[in-house]
Amino acid sequence: MPDNRLPEDISETMSAPLSTEALRHFTDALAAATTAEAAYDALCAVTKATVGAKLFTVMTVDMASMLACRTYTDDPENYPTSGTKPIEMNDWFEIVHGQHRCFVANTLEEIDQVFPDAELIGALGCGSVINLPVLIGGELAATINILHEPGYYTEARVDAAKALLTLPAMATLAVAAQL
Repeated sequence: MPDNRLPEDISETMSAPLSTEALRHFTDALAAATTAEAAYDALCAVTKATVGAKLFTVMTVDMASMLACRTYTDDPENYPTSGTKPIEMNDWFEIVHGQHRCFVANTLEEIDQVFPDAELIGALGCGSVINLPVLIGGELAATINILHEPGYYTEARVDAAKALLTLPAMATLAVAAQL
């Protein structure tokens, strides 16, 4: 039986009732979603309520074409959902795509090593990031991209993101693909 308990040092991020309530709201919102955006809105809300985020996006990937596409954003002015971009073969790619592990950076300097938009990220008041890989059928389907102020994503928050968001993220992508 899987261990679904939250990390013990999660008190810095949330309380158990908050996470339970946030997950209940997520489940209700996802069940009621009639558009892909509504499904992603539910995932964004549970992320902000449980782990915390100033910026939240979802990138789907097409590994056959080596292209990524931003399919959701909570900041369409700075991070619109249009077009595709090539997937770059770098350290980030190896961690997220190759090893299917979260990428975490807690400074703009770390972000700048793998993302060309570090200056914009900093201008938005962000300086830390978690890129959570979403696997469906054992294959990378998307990344959930969660950004906050510098130094925000402690080990406990990263553990919380993995524990709380993996199944909701898979469910959201599955629902969004059908809407």
